[in-house]
Amino acid sequence: MNNIGVRDAVREVEVVVIGAGQAGLSAAHHLRRTGYEPDRDFVVLDRSPRPGGAWQFRWPSLTYGRVHGMHALPGMELTGADDTRPSSEVIGEYFASYEETFDLHVHRPVSVQAVREGEGGRLLVESSEGTYATRALISATGTWDRPFWPRYPGQETFRGRQLHTANYPGPEEFAGQRVVVVGGGASGTQHLMEIAPYAASTTWVTRRPPVFREGPFDENWGRSAVAMVEERVRQGLVPRSVVSVTGLPVNDAIREARANGVLDRLPMFDRITPDGVEWDDGRRVAADVILWATGFRPVTGHLAPLGLREPGGGIRLEGTRVALDPRIHLVGYGPSASTIGANRAGRAAVSEIRRLLAGKRELVG
Repeated sequence: MNNIGVRDAVREVEVVVIGAGQAGLSAAHHLRRTGYEPDRDFVVLDRSPRPGGAWQFRWPSLTYGRVHGMHALPGMELTGADDTRPSSEVIGEYFASYEETFDLHVHRPVSVQAVREGEGGRLLVESSEGTYATRALISATGTWDRPFWPRYPGQETFRGRQLHTANYPGPEEFAGQRVVVVGGGASGTQHLMEIAPYAASTTWVTRRPPVFREGPFDENWGRSAVAMVEERVRQGLVPRSVVSVTGLPVNDAIREARANGVLDRLPMFDRITPDGVEWDDGRRVAADVILWATGFRPVTGHLAPLGLREPGGGIRLEGTRVALDPRIHLVGYGPSASTIGANRAGRAAVSEIRRLLAGKRELVG
């Protein structure tokens, strides 16, 4: 029925999963274990060149031992990993092994351009390897492909280098340079602490004062943080990151950096000059590099033809299900953006899709 090798044909499947990061692989695993066969009943499309999701693009200095809160994929633990190896390698190899172990048949590199309304209640998924007609869609596209670059007056005049976390090469490249790091999240603090020993100077600027939180991030605290993000999604607002509501966890490295002045924060500058940044009060900081650790936005442009966006700017969800179209589930979006949340969301989406498709079969029967 599917003729996967025939590019020009519209191939019919029950479910299309877009993205093979943590959330997409979790969804594919639960489809597989509940009887759906890859390439017959469902297909997984991933635009990355190899297994590993967004992890494969992380900078080499982010070793596996420094990764916070990496939860195993369902059904297979990650054991015996070397904490000193780059997380991109460790997790990339783990994802590759996972795909092979559960025979998930991920198609890559495949980009999805658009999802449109088809005939007979199906959705048309237009991709670089052809079009799929599907009864249900799990979009697990994450955020990595959509880095957020704020705009400030004078930005185009800066004679130095501007780069984003998505292109961060590691600290050695900033040796002897004056670096301004913009952003109050975990990436911003990690970049600062790495770069400081190499750079001539570092300056940290954020829009809001960072919130450092002492004590353990226990399960109850995590639940309340996720609930706050989830409420925004239920209202159709653009989701905030979980970190934005939990604050920054304080560990020994953070304490040392604060004591040494590395994490002394300045308010956001007002403009960028050819030689650095400046504030309306007359303060100036010379810079060779501006590093924007300003986060990412959800990758949902492929869903634009369906008109799912709410007035608040986001896509309103009920659990993982899009409120305006029960055929579509977003996993790894908003409250399920953490690795443990992605696992749960993948399972929940598959459970609802099975009920949806079973109901349709009963109606047809």
